Amino acid sequence: MTDSVLHLRGITRDFQLGAQTVHVLKGIDLDIERGSYIALMGPSGSGKSTLMNILGCLDTPTAGTYVLAGRDVSRMAEAELAAVRNQEIGFVFQTFNLIPRQTALDNVALPLVYAGIGKEERLDRAADVLRSVGLGDRMDHRPNQLSGGQRQRVAIARALVNKPSLILADEPTGNLDSTTSDEIMRLFDDIHKAGNTLVVVTHEEEIAQHAQRIIRLRDGVVAN
Repeated sequence: MTDSVLHLRGITRDFQLGAQTVHVLKGIDLDIERGSYIALMGPSGSGKSTLMNILGCLDTPTAGTYVLAGRDVSRMAEAELAAVRNQEIGFVFQTFNLIPRQTALDNVALPLVYAGIGKEERLDRAADVLRSVGLGDRMDHRPNQLSGGQRQRVAIARALVNKPSLILADEPTGNLDSTTSDEIMRLFDDIHKAGNTLVVVTHEEEIAQHAQRIIRLRDGVVAN
């Protein structure tokens, strides 16, 4: 566990459906080292989305231990989890999740507002990250003035701006054409080379091949 960003032991997640208990995750053991690039794959119903929600501190396990960047987040209350999400995790979603009325610059700076960073530093840091993803000339554009690929670059910049321990990307190319998907995956390759830890959730083998390691889930357990 010495250089693990993520350390999971015996993670289970049960859901109640009426009188029935559904066991979605059935004892996940997983270590993800700092600076690694992981693809998380699995068919529908494998527990992939549930595991992603736990990794992202959007949900808590029924049992087991989850240590993120040295902190046991398994039993944290919602307020604590929200703080951890903002400090430690950068999210990239298939649907971009940008605020329509805000510029690219303001969208990227938003996590720094929650982190209590002053306005001048926020905008400086957001501008630096936008330049790093190739959008230095689009900072004042709103999402509806950007292409799908540009919107995803804004979302990636927003995920990077807090210098998180983990970048968690959920089907990041799901809404993009194949050429734009290739561009976004090359950007992820560059982000990984810069020393970031990446977990990409995908159902596409071609996307998963960018990663150093593929973790496959099946029926609530790690299959490989």
